[in-house]
Amino acid sequence: MEVDDEIIKPKENEEDNRKPIVVILIGAPGSGKSVFCDNVMRVSTRPWVRVCQDTIGNGKSGTKAQCLALASTSLKDGKSIFIDRCNLTIEQRADFIKLKESYQVDIHAVVLDLPAKLCISRSVKRTGHEGNLQGGKAAAVVHQMLRKKELPKLNEGFTRITFCQTENDVQEAVNTYGALSSSDVLPSGVFGEKKTDTKVQLGIMKFLKRVDAPSKVTSDKTISEPSNHHVDERQEQSGTQPLDGVPTLAFPSISTADFQFNTEKASDIIVETVEEFVHKIGNGRLVLVDISHGSNILSLVKSKAAVKNIDPTKFFTFVGDITKLRSGGGLHCNVIANAANWRLKPGGGGVNAAIFDAAGPDLETATKKRAGSLSPGKAVTVPLPSTSPLFSKQGVTHVIHVLGPNMNPKRPNCLNDDYTTGCKILREAYSSLFENFASIVRTQEKSSDCEASNCDDEKTKKLKGFIEVNESNNSKKDWGTWGQALYKVAMHPEKHRNGVVEILDDVVVLNDVYPKAQRHILVIARAEGLDRLADVSRKHLPILRTMHDVGVKWARTFLKENQSLVFRLGYHSSPSMRQLHLHVISQDFDSKHLKNKKHWNSLNSPFFRDSVDVIQQVSEEGRPTLNDDQKFMSMELRCNRCRSAHPNIPRLKSHIAICKSPFPANLLQNDRLLQNAPNKDDNV
Repeated sequence: MEVDDEIIKPKENEEDNRKPIVVILIGAPGSGKSVFCDNVMRVSTRPWVRVCQDTIGNGKSGTKAQCLALASTSLKDGKSIFIDRCNLTIEQRADFIKLKESYQVDIHAVVLDLPAKLCISRSVKRTGHEGNLQGGKAAAVVHQMLRKKELPKLNEGFTRITFCQTENDVQEAVNTYGALSSSDVLPSGVFGEKKTDTKVQLGIMKFLKRVDAPSKVTSDKTISEPSNHHVDERQEQSGTQPLDGVPTLAFPSISTADFQFNTEKASDIIVETVEEFVHKIGNGRLVLVDISHGSNILSLVKSKAAVKNIDPTKFFTFVGDITKLRSGGGLHCNVIANAANWRLKPGGGGVNAAIFDAAGPDLETATKKRAGSLSPGKAVTVPLPSTSPLFSKQGVTHVIHVLGPNMNPKRPNCLNDDYTTGCKILREAYSSLFENFASIVRTQEKSSDCEASNCDDEKTKKLKGFIEVNESNNSKKDWGTWGQALYKVAMHPEKHRNGVVEILDDVVVLNDVYPKAQRHILVIARAEGLDRLADVSRKHLPILRTMHDVGVKWARTFLKENQSLVFRLGYHSSPSMRQLHLHVISQDFDSKHLKNKKHWNSLNSPFFRDSVDVIQQVSEEGRPTLNDDQKFMSMELRCNRCRSAHPNIPRLKSHIAICKSPFPANLLQNDRLLQNAPNKDDNV
C-alpha cells in the first residue's frame, strides 16, 4: 500500500493552533476496527476517544445520537476521536462528517477493506463480541452489509482517505496514526486505493454455504468447538502476536492422559489454579484444549469454572488440535503448553509427540539450549524460532514445557496412587506454567515501553527486548539486541565516547539518549553479572554506595548550574536494559521524550526504587524489594508534587510546569530528594 505517512510538524508559532481530528473507520464486522483503535491508542501520545455504538450505552449497544453526543463532547475537550461503527454507506457517515464544520476539524477515513472471507470467518468464530455479532448469524449479516458497501470519496467531505486491503496495510495505518503527537498533521488526499470489482468479492456465496457456526457454542462462552470447515490459511496473516492482539496460552490437561491422573481431582486443581492466576496475566487469557468432543476433563472444568464465576473472556475451554488451533479452529494462541516427558525429548505419543512433530527440529534444538531435563511440577519456556512451522503457520512464538505427576506404573517416577504428593505436584506444575506465561505477557507489555536509554525512537521500538524465563525456582533474562547497549558501554566505554561524561574504575556515567527531564543521566555499574536490581545482594553494597555517591556528585554539579532543579536517584525494579544502572533525574520532567503513561509511572510509582532505600534495605536484609508488578505501569497519571490526577501526558505536563506545591512528605525524608537548601549551602 502506497501511503503518504509523512507527519508534518508545526512551526513554533503554530504550536498553540493544535486541533483534534476525526477518524471514521469503515469496514464490515470482523475487519478489525476495534483492534485498530486499541492498537493506536496503546502507543499514541495524542489524546484519543473511541466512539463505539456497541458499547456506548453503559457497556451495551446504544444509538447513533449517543455516538454523535460523545463525539461532540470529546472534540470540545480537544480530544481526537475514532468513530468505531461499520459506516459502510454514505448515509451512515454523513452526520459524522458534519462535525468538520461544527468544530473546524479534519475528517479522515480509514477503510479496512479486507477480504470478505476473512471478515466472515472472524465474525463467525469469535466469542464475547461487544455487539454480540458472532456465530452462525454473523455470516449472513456480514454478507448483507457488504452488498450495500459504498467506498468513501473526498467529495463527501473527507480530508484524507486511507485504504487497507491487507493486514500489512492495516499495520502501516496503525503505525501512522500511532506516531501522531497532539500537534502533528497528515497530508490530505487518497492513499492506498486499488481497483476492485464492483461485485462483492468472488466466491463469497460459495464461502457462505460452507462456513457454519462453531458447533455447541454456549451462551457463557466457556467452550467453543470449531466446525469441520476451515478458512483458507492464505487469508490469515502470520505474526508474533495473536491477530486479536490478546496474548493467549493454550494448554492441555496435564497428567490425565498417559500419566492416568484422576480427572476429578485434576479438574479441581485446574480451576483453583486458574482462579488464582487469571488476574496475574495482564490482558492475557488461558484456554484449556482437548482434541476430543466428548472430553470429560473439559466438561468438568467448564462446570466448575462457571460455579466460581471465572471470567469467560479470560479463561475458556476449546475442542481442537493444539498444534492447529489457528488454521483449524480460528483460535489465535501465541503460546502453547506441552505436556512433556522428563527428558524433554520428542516421542512418547500424545501431546508431546504432536507438538515436537508440528514444530520440527527447531523446537528440539531450542529446548536443548534451555534445559536438559525437567522435574515433576516444573516448567520451562522455550522461545520458538521463526523458522519453525508452528511459528510461521500457527503464530506460536513460545512453547512452555511442563511436567506433571505420574500415576501410570508403566512410566517413570510413578507415585503409586499417592494423591497427596500427586496433587501437590500437579498444582505446582500449573502454577509454574501460568507464571511462565505471565512472564511472557509482562515482556510483551515492556517491549512497547523501552526504557529511558537508547530505545525511544521508532527504529529501536521495533527491536526485541528480553525474554524472561522461569526455570524451576530461578529466574533469568535473555536480553535482546538493544537491551545489551548499556552493558557494552559499561564494559568498553572507550568505544562509546558519544554521551559518556565520566569513566571510573567501577562505574560509567552516561547522558540518557532520550532524557525524560531537563537533566537525566545514568550511572552504570561496570561489574560483570550485575545485570539488574534483582541480582543485587549484600556483597554489592560497595558498588551501590559508589553509584549513589557519583550520582549525588553529578546532581550537585547540575544544581550549581540551575538552582531551581530538584533531583531524585533511583532504580527501575525491572529494567529493560541489561547492566545495573542508577537514574539521576531532575523532577521537572520537561522533555519531549516523556510520551506516555509507562514513561511517567516507571519514574513516579513504587516501580522506581530510591537509591537510599535500596542501600538501606540491602544492608539490613541482604536484598532489595522489587516492586515489579505491571499494575504500577497502568496507574493513573498523578502530579509528583500535589498528587492531582490528570487524563493524559500533555495535561500532566502543563500542570507540572506551574505546580508549586511541596513534594510529598515521603520524598522529603531520608534524603530521597536533592535540592538547594534554603540557606544555599550544599546540604540537603
